Parts: sequence; C-alpha cells; structure tokens
Amino acid sequence: MAQEEAARRNAEVQSVHIRLGRLSGVVKEALLSSYEMACFETPLQGSQLVIEEVPVIVFCGTCKMNRNVNSDQWFICSECGSPTPEVVQGKELEMVALEIRE
Repeated sequence: MAQEEAARRNAEVQSVHIRLGRLSGVVKEALLSSYEMACFETPLQGSQLVIEEVPVIVFCGTCKMNRNVNSDQWFICSECGSPTPEVVQGKELEMVALEIRE
C-alpha cells in the first residue's frame, strides 16, 4: 500500500505508521527487524517503520463498559473480574499514515 501511494504521488516515503494490536499475532521486534530487509531495493528503502502498540480492550457485559485486560491469555474485566469474550480492540495490524516527501 505504501509503495502504491508513493508511486501514485511520485513521492519518497519517509516513514510508514502502523497500529499493531497485542492480539494481532505479529511480534513488534520481528516486524521492525524484517522491515529494512523487506524494503531493500524498493521505493521504501530508507524509510522508517513507526509502530503504535494497541492494548487489548474488551467489552464487559457486567459493567456495560469497555475495559482493559491484565493478561492477553485471560479476557477478564480489570474492574469487576467477570470473564468476557468480546474483544473490542487489540487485533489491529493496519497502516494509518505515511510521511512522504514530494
């Protein structure tokens, strides 16, 4: 997506900003270390990957509110301790911005 946008605008990509949820299945350190290799000899070579880590948030049916969880393995409301299967946030792996130089 970043390469396509750079080509469309005839611009140089300075940085790629992504949101990475803790439940995305992607390890931040692995993504950072592989980014430079993946960009080698492409229009993205020399750009920086900026990662915003997204915490896990669930909807608690007991509290009727979105709540953080204390563990990625146990989806339990951090306030009342009720188990909840409804994940509201934390699965993201999305590009949210590009910094480009035209």
